[in-house]
Amino acid sequence: MKLNIAIIMGGYSSEHQISLLSGQNVYKHLSKERYNLFRVIISTKKWACLDDADREYPIDRSDFSVQIEDEKISFHCVFNAIHGSPGEDGLMQAYFELLNLPQTSCGYYQAALTFNKRDLLSVLKPYGVKMAKSYYLNQGEEIEKDEILRKVGLPCFVKANRAGSSFGITKVHKAEELAKGIEHAFKEDTEIIIESFLKGTEVSVGVITYKGKTTVLPITEIVSENDFFDYEAKYQGKSQEITPARISEKEKKAVTQIATMVYKTLGMKGYTRSEFILIDGVPHMLEMNTTPGLTEKSILPQQALAAGISLAELFESAVKEALEEN
Repeated sequence: MKLNIAIIMGGYSSEHQISLLSGQNVYKHLSKERYNLFRVIISTKKWACLDDADREYPIDRSDFSVQIEDEKISFHCVFNAIHGSPGEDGLMQAYFELLNLPQTSCGYYQAALTFNKRDLLSVLKPYGVKMAKSYYLNQGEEIEKDEILRKVGLPCFVKANRAGSSFGITKVHKAEELAKGIEHAFKEDTEIIIESFLKGTEVSVGVITYKGKTTVLPITEIVSENDFFDYEAKYQGKSQEITPARISEKEKKAVTQIATMVYKTLGMKGYTRSEFILIDGVPHMLEMNTTPGLTEKSILPQQALAAGISLAELFESAVKEALEEN
């Protein structure tokens, strides 16, 4: 019997369109011989399942089923391709756990923790993970410009605390630019994190569970043509993503050990992609993504291909893991 797999995509955040591309790519490569595949669009306005002709059928949220013509379809597994809320912050994970429905990403606690940059870094700091100096600010709080700059210095990064794809990020070079950067970040989130600039080599490390084993994929070096790895650099060709990274064996070993330790310590499963800055060979962690981009041009799929793992194999492995865990 072929299993019914729902590929959820879209979401509530600024990453909605990027998520649609990821979900479509999963739909393209996941085996249609082994599975009945259904694309499910999640948005603030509707949850809808698309048929092959792109006709929409509403999802019954009481049990995450769909009625297509005369047939009620229930799903055996959900492939999570949502970037941002509600697919990367734990909301969908908790919902599916209540329904006892297997899904491919990490658990709800791990998703909520890693989506919150401030909380993630605070949890990892006692484990010896190096990171930038930081200052936390919530919307409505007084902005102590002198205190902020005394702690993090210039240049610095102002970031939305719970956002991805470089939405809500500004690199601040001058003190008079700080207020504008804070205003920009608050458009994405009510919480922000302001971090010191780390000068070094930026690398992206994919850690996944593949065929039952924690696997570190070939590391990617990020070389942005812009001032930093912003949205334009990520999605509009203004960067080089070099896999494998041009780093020494010592640096590769160090960042691999840290990324693996973090994955296991946090009890992760599924796909993760973490960003680090290497300074004098020492990895400094920036963040972790638990539903990273899955288009053919995205970093994690590039890393999988460099490891000899096809996209069909990569995506099927996530489904099998989810089904075996349930």
